[in-house]
Order: sequence, then structure tokens, then C-alpha cells
Amino acid sequence: MVTLEPARKPLKGALRVPGDKSISHRAVILGGIARGTTEITGFLPGADCLATVRCMQALGVTVEVLAPDHLKVTGVGLEGLREPADVLDVGNSGTTIRLLAGLVAGRPYLTVLTGDASIRRRPMDRVAVPLRQMGAQVDGREGGRLAPLVIRGGGLRPIHYRSPVASAQVKSAVLLAGLSAEGETGVTEPARSRDHTERMLAGFGARVRVEGTTAWVEGRPRLEGQRLEVPGDISSAAFFLVAAALVPGSEVLIENVGVNPTRTGILDALRAMGAPIEVLNLREAAGEPVADLLVRGGQALRGTVIAGNLIPRLIDEIPVLAVAAAVAEGPTEIRDAAELRVKESDRIAAVAAELRKLGARVEERPDGMIIEGGARLQGGQVESHGDHRLAMALAVAAQVAAGPVQIAGAEAVGVSFPGFFEHLQALRRGGGAAE
Repeated sequence: MVTLEPARKPLKGALRVPGDKSISHRAVILGGIARGTTEITGFLPGADCLATVRCMQALGVTVEVLAPDHLKVTGVGLEGLREPADVLDVGNSGTTIRLLAGLVAGRPYLTVLTGDASIRRRPMDRVAVPLRQMGAQVDGREGGRLAPLVIRGGGLRPIHYRSPVASAQVKSAVLLAGLSAEGETGVTEPARSRDHTERMLAGFGARVRVEGTTAWVEGRPRLEGQRLEVPGDISSAAFFLVAAALVPGSEVLIENVGVNPTRTGILDALRAMGAPIEVLNLREAAGEPVADLLVRGGQALRGTVIAGNLIPRLIDEIPVLAVAAAVAEGPTEIRDAAELRVKESDRIAAVAAELRKLGARVEERPDGMIIEGGARLQGGQVESHGDHRLAMALAVAAQVAAGPVQIAGAEAVGVSFPGFFEHLQALRRGGGAAE
């Protein structure tokens, strides 16, 4: 349980958020199947990414921890991966289980993948279906719809898969499986999802091409180890962007944030709501665009519509955008976001329920919610539902509440942002980044 008082003065300072979670996962996986050494700086040492490290180690990859955010991965190549001696436990990481399902589908042995209670409720048929089409044997609870997944891989053929959902996890699973197939494997999505896998595969030496919402990879590449600097995670930066926008007089600089255009929907949404956000010092690191983000508070936000092709570009930021919408002037409509039902929690139901406890007016919809706006949030006790992003969103709500907010299950922030509360307190003091 964490108790947060309302912000009594503006949030001030500069900080760096932890490394991008999506990129950290992929760096370890691709480093493991490359030849030679991959050195990763800026790695996110959160629970999800550490689960990927443990699973890759179980597959025969050596990962040396030089510092919490600095890893040395000694790759073994695709052919060098070995059959794991035990079940691979991904913890709470949906990225780990889906990407590794694609990776091991190409290997000629048996792999069993499972995770915590949340993972065992999340849909796995979305990766099982294309992997079976490629020739892997995939089974699990409810016919492979739920984990644990049992995969007997090898002998894959390339396919062109038309995914019914815009999901980087599904796309990545198929592309990783395609590395073991002879020929070109492609995935077409209804909208473009984040493209970290395509960028990183190309950086490691794979032949990748992208045409609109279709990504292709040539099988049997020779991947070479790389030096990678992981940029700050814009999904983690989002909480401070919203907090600073909501607290009058705030001025917060978030340094070294990844601004991949498939991930910057949060900037578009906040600007549509009237938040003044500046993108400074735009540059490139490890094939990814990086910048510093400056946000100032004080301008009243207004409601907006968040829907359509914008959703895949900000799906993880919707909980904190809902906080902004609760206090903005006028209604905000969020739709086309049914994917939130099958995240770490049912984020639509959980966000609506917890914000209502603080006095927000939220109408839950099957694929989103309508938030009336104009609420004066109250103090009270709320629950994270074991969801790291909801815990941090509620901490942002506490900054503009009328009284203290108690967050049960606040330790969930460790999944993606160890040190989140220390950074928040440093900005509340006006002292800049937390040490």
C-alpha cells in the first residue's frame, strides 16, 4: 500500500525513465540468436524483461549482468538454441510468452511455456493459429487458446499471415518463427503496430522489408551481435507527461525517450487535448529515433476522441490518458480498444472502476469508455489489480486529487518502472531526477 498526497506545488525537474520495455525484450532475444557478443546498455531491469533473460538462459544463451541496466549476451545462433530442461516461466510477461512461442516454433524440440495467473488467462490462440499454419505443433489449455503452451517445433514453412488484430506481439512471433523457415515470411495487420522487431532484425543483419502494414523477413539469416543503447520508454514517460500537464505551473524535461512513430500516439492525443509538449534534440540511437520531451502544466486540457489507427500507437498509455480525460473540460471517447480487455488486467473495467472511486464519471463500453470530464477528483483507496500501468496512472491521479490516495498493490510498478515513486517524489520536491 502506498499513500500519496496531492501535489501542493508544481512538478519541476529533469529525469530519465527506464529503458524501453519492448526494445529490451527484443535485444536479449535477438542477441541470443545472433553470432558473437551483443552488449546492451539502458536495459530495463524490470520483472518482465528479466523473465525474458531467464528464458533465454534456459535455451542455452549466456547472459552476463555487468550492471542492472548493462548486459552482455553471448549469442549461440538459431541452431545453437537447446531444448530447455524445464518449463519456461514468463511470469507476468505477455511479450515474453508470445515472442518466445514464435522463436521456439522453429526449433526441432519440445518447449513448454507458462506464466502467472494473469498470463494463463490471456489469449494465446492469436499466436498458436499462425504458428500451426507454418507447421509447428502447438497445444495448450482449451485447444491452445490458453497457456501453458506446449510447442513441438521445427520444419516450418513460410507463410503470409493476415492478422485479425494489430499486435506487435503477434507480428513478432510470426517473424521470429520465419527466421527458421526457408523463404520469406510476411504479416499483414489491419493497422500498423510498433515496429521494433523489424528495425532490430534489420540491424542484426536480417533481410527485412516493410510495405504499408505488411512486414516481411527472409528466413535463415546470419545475425551478428551488436552494441545496443536502449532509449527511454515512452510508455513510462507518459505518466510524467500527463502529471506535469495536469499540475499547474509544472515544467518537466524527460530526457532520451524513444519516439518511434509507431509509439508516439500519446503525444498526438495529449496535444489534441491541449497539452504543450515540445520534442527537443531529435536524434537516432540503435536504429530508433530518440528525443527529449518538455512539458509544461497550467493550460486546461479538453476532451477528445481516441480511436481508430491511433489506438495501436498508444494502447499501453490509455490508463493514464483516462486520468487526463477525467479532469479535462468536456467528454473524451475511447473506442476500438477492446484489446485492453486482455492485458495484465481487464484495463477497461479496472480503469473505469478505480477512477469512479475517486469521483470520475466514466461509462464503460465493450471496446473502450466515455469519460465525462470536468471532475474534481477526491482522495480515497484504490486498487492496482496487479497491473503496473494502472498503479502508475492512479499515482498520477493522486497528484490532482482533493485528498490523499491510497494505492493497494502499488508494488506492481516494478514490472516496468522500478523507482517510479522515487522519481515522482523528486519532481514533487522540485529537485530533478531521483538518484
